Amino acid sequence: MSERSTQRIAMWSGPRNLSTALMYSFAARGDCAVVDEPFYGAYLNATGIDHPMRDAVIASQSTDSAQVAAQCLGSIPQDQCLFYQKHMTMHMIPEFDRGFIKDLTNVFLIRHPARVIASYARKREAPVLADIGFVQQADLFDQVAQMQGTAPLVVDSSDIRKTPRETLMRLCAALGIPFTEAMLNWHAGPKPYDGVWAPHWYDEVWKSTGFGAAEGELPKLSEELQTLCDSAVVSYEKIADYKI
Repeated sequence: MSERSTQRIAMWSGPRNLSTALMYSFAARGDCAVVDEPFYGAYLNATGIDHPMRDAVIASQSTDSAQVAAQCLGSIPQDQCLFYQKHMTMHMIPEFDRGFIKDLTNVFLIRHPARVIASYARKREAPVLADIGFVQQADLFDQVAQMQGTAPLVVDSSDIRKTPRETLMRLCAALGIPFTEAMLNWHAGPKPYDGVWAPHWYDEVWKSTGFGAAEGELPKLSEELQTLCDSAVVSYEKIADYKI
């Protein structure tokens, strides 16, 4: 990538996918502006769904999906070369026009459903399939593949945890941007670009200064949560076949 060429990177995942840590990683580069879940407020406003800090989230962002899409394609903040956009797949409800996506560099961040569900259930009780984003991620993956004529990039959070430097090097190479060692570390604590919802969801990642160690065996789930996992794993495995 030339010195002043620009790129808008849309990272699509569900919740509890290492998505915030990866946002911190890109922000640490020094040449990259980031935005945290820009469609969250629009999603909550349009669906009426009850989430922790719902009113604060809606008040903190535009609830006009077209306006948010325009911001994703607009000038890159802080006059940076890169614009990393952390997106949740479940926020892209059918009522929102997805046409803007074709003008972004789309990447899909995946994590095994068992790990996602175990983590999510500690923050919000009784999750259902629509909450965790796997079906929506598979649908969006297919749509992006159709738009661009080839499968989009996929990166697995377990690979980042296992070999962060090597996995990020592969990701950067696939994006056509230089890897930098700065991506491996960040300062602990809240970040100025965190969404207003961060106090509820980000307490653990705020303690971190880099990616955690490799993950162990899959967590054991209750019968109800295992049923949810079984429903999500088909979508996960479909996308996992394409991971870098």
